[in-house]
Amino acid sequence: MVTAIAHPRDVVAAVTDPELPQLTLDDLGVLGDVVVAEGVVVVELMPTYTGCPAMDVMRDDVVAALRRAGYDDIDVRVQLTPAWTSDRISAAGRRKLADAGIAPPGPAPGRVPGTPIPITVRPVAPRLTCPRCGSTDTVETSRFGATACKSLHRCASCAEPFENFKAL
Repeated sequence: MVTAIAHPRDVVAAVTDPELPQLTLDDLGVLGDVVVAEGVVVVELMPTYTGCPAMDVMRDDVVAALRRAGYDDIDVRVQLTPAWTSDRISAAGRRKLADAGIAPPGPAPGRVPGTPIPITVRPVAPRLTCPRCGSTDTVETSRFGATACKSLHRCASCAEPFENFKAL
């Protein structure tokens, strides 16, 4: 057995998201508690939405990173409450999204903490700021992008397409 040196939370916080590799799990805000209980590293991950297909890859990447750091007994759990919201994305994560040409989400829909997230029947396409030129003259071209958590847009000023990470 290798002697673990790094704290397990530091190890897991540096793991990147499989769909947004410019972000760490910590940047994305999907990382919950990381504790050592009776010699077992217990990691809680919050899916960005129920049924997120990236959860299996996240779990495998977390386990691999912890094993490389010298931890053998690992339990990765899915945490559904409280539900993840895009407000959990860190300021650094929002900068990294913009630097990668993905418009970061605005604030999540207003709600009282601990209450259900309000859903509108008719989606409202927000005016986004183009991450390339800064213009707000943008249009949504598709409500869904490469993943369900992103939408596709085009900037009318610079004509460049870009993705938006949806607010939830």
